[in-house]
Amino acid sequence: MSRGSGGGYDRHITIFSPEGRLYQVEYAFKAVKAAGITSIGVRGADSVCVVTQKKVPDKLLDQTSITHLFTITKYLGLLATGMTADARTLVQQARNEAAEFRFRYVTKCLLTLWLDGIFSLLMLSLGFIRCVSAPWGLPQGKAVVSCLEMMLDASPSGWMGVSSSAWAHASYVSIFGFVNVSKHCRIADKSQVYTQHAYMRPLGVVAMILGIDEEKGPQLFKCDPAGHFFGHKATSAGGKEQEAINFLEKKMKNDPAFSYEETVQTAISALQSVLQEDFKASEIEVGVVRKEDPVFKVLSTEEIDEHLTAISERD
Repeated sequence: MSRGSGGGYDRHITIFSPEGRLYQVEYAFKAVKAAGITSIGVRGADSVCVVTQKKVPDKLLDQTSITHLFTITKYLGLLATGMTADARTLVQQARNEAAEFRFRYVTKCLLTLWLDGIFSLLMLSLGFIRCVSAPWGLPQGKAVVSCLEMMLDASPSGWMGVSSSAWAHASYVSIFGFVNVSKHCRIADKSQVYTQHAYMRPLGVVAMILGIDEEKGPQLFKCDPAGHFFGHKATSAGGKEQEAINFLEKKMKNDPAFSYEETVQTAISALQSVLQEDFKASEIEVGVVRKEDPVFKVLSTEEIDEHLTAISERD
């Protein structure tokens, strides 16, 4: 066996080949393509859309039980491409991370926020601070005050032992109920850990995570079996990934500010173009989030059909 061959180096995930490759990780990418599904994500000016094929391998299967779109939180969605069983594992990890984040930075801070507000009102009444209306839009009845000055130039949370950034962030989340989309890079971290231990294997799934970031607006991220985690204007995964990326590069060349309708229709038309098929509404799944209503939503067949009709009329 020559040292340059792959034999012997694909048996253990933790062993690099002489070329510096981890074959098991590469096989995980091949498993994603072998699933025979192509997915596309597009980020617009005020929304994000992901679309994927919906294949039913057995006529006896209930179509409603087959999906590649999952809700992580009310405001975060995940599109999984690859092995469905691995996808459910990844989804559960993402949900656990979201729940832990909310518990750590919101649930534990709510009492502190309330106490901060009461303390601020007390200091205000004593004339120690000046304040304006809360920038987060909470009524003063909820006892949250935006402080401009305080003794020692500290915010109310400084007196309570809580950082001002955590105070502000928890205030935001308590109102809007969602967190920074990029916090879910934790699932990428775990995917990367799977490439380091012999008793684990990489997950054969690529995940697209979409949501509305509290600071940056619409966000689309992709996490792969190697643990890479990047934000995208548009991206693809699955069997026809490269063809779809080539198509999207042309569409996104001038960095267009797509409206919601344009975002959805661009994603669907890209999938139709690379697969050279005219889909029925029941043959694809479409998930969206919008800035005006950041709740993650899976479009119904009627809504998908409206977009398909608009695409056919435009073309």
